Amino acid sequence: MILADAVAVAMFVGVIAYMLFAGADFGSGYYVLTAGGGVRGKETRTLVDHSIAPVWAANNVWLIYVLLTWWTAFPTAFAAAMTTLFIPLMLALTGIVLRGANFAFRRYTATFENARFFGAIFAASSVITPFFLGTVAGAIASGRVPAGGYGDPIGSWINPTSLVVGCLAVTTCIFLAGVFLTADGARTGYPELVERLRKRTLVIAVVAGVILFAGLCPILHDAPSLSRGLLGAGMPLLVLAAAAGTTTLVLLYRGMYSIARAFAVAAVGAVVAGWGVGQYPWILVDQLTITQAATADATLGHTGRRRSAQRCYRATAVWLPAAADPNR
Repeated sequence: MILADAVAVAMFVGVIAYMLFAGADFGSGYYVLTAGGGVRGKETRTLVDHSIAPVWAANNVWLIYVLLTWWTAFPTAFAAAMTTLFIPLMLALTGIVLRGANFAFRRYTATFENARFFGAIFAASSVITPFFLGTVAGAIASGRVPAGGYGDPIGSWINPTSLVVGCLAVTTCIFLAGVFLTADGARTGYPELVERLRKRTLVIAVVAGVILFAGLCPILHDAPSLSRGLLGAGMPLLVLAAAAGTTTLVLLYRGMYSIARAFAVAAVGAVVAGWGVGQYPWILVDQLTITQAATADATLGHTGRRRSAQRCYRATAVWLPAAADPNR
């Protein structure tokens, strides 16, 4: 494996980590949005706060890691994506900012009405943000980002592949959050809430599976290069995702929530990894390969030497807040 490939793999590991860890946080907004009022709604919001409060901000470090690595190691591809997909990227960034601000405001506001207002913005932005990030991934995967940048600012991300990936990103985040929240609820003593979450998560899991495999049909016609990769080298990972997802459903149905989390992570991780394998060797499908987009070897080598320090920082950023929380 050449140096450019190694750096690309390291960057894509960050994509998978962001999808798993931050994705579960984003998905929790759906359960806040649909919690309702009264005691039932309060139980859901309390569980969400307890589950994501220690790590909700730290998990965005993965996004920073991915963007900085992309910018440093593959500047041509980075510039092309930023100039073409600035609309969904700005909408996603707005969602991240609104989500973080209103999560904090909701917890410390003085009135119930303000808390509901801030909570609604937090929940809505949590759902919207992964959709726009998914449309960005779909635009790149379908070859709609030209190597020179400044592609179609609308059609590049409003197309069959982008919409399918956007919807899949949302349902996947909700699925992950449901599995994690169900396990947390069982551990902290919310039996009625756990049962409600279990049923809803089972439904969401089926919906996510349908979107994933039904979405292959439009992708086959709209993104032929990606399709060939998914049906070739990426197929074993898709099979693994299907097996892990089915196992998660069985474990949820039988009430084995802690083990279900591991299989849920495996299912989602396999889907994202399958996309990466299917897209290889392109960094911008049909436009730029990883080798073509890579910067000088000296810069790539410097990026690689920073890896151990970045790993230490990320581990500290993610786990210290959780360790400091007396309720964890």
